Amino acid sequence: MIEKKVDLLKIKNLRKTFNFSLEDMAKKLGYDSPNGYYYLESGRSKFSAEALVKVADIFNISIEELFLNKRLPKWQ
Repeated sequence: MIEKKVDLLKIKNLRKTFNFSLEDMAKKLGYDSPNGYYYLESGRSKFSAEALVKVADIFNISIEELFLNKRLPKWQ
């Protein structure tokens, strides 16, 4: 079985590669302050499906690329 989780480190690295600040990403996702986006990127809040679609569009990648694929033992 494969568990899929959002790859927060990849999102952070993409943001930095594109030279976007937390404030830039917050604006692109419709937040009033950078805190809302920071909470997503740090794992304090969870990305909604809609936010993940926007993030994938911003970085011009597929949504699948935003996920980690973690293989779980069969007993789980």
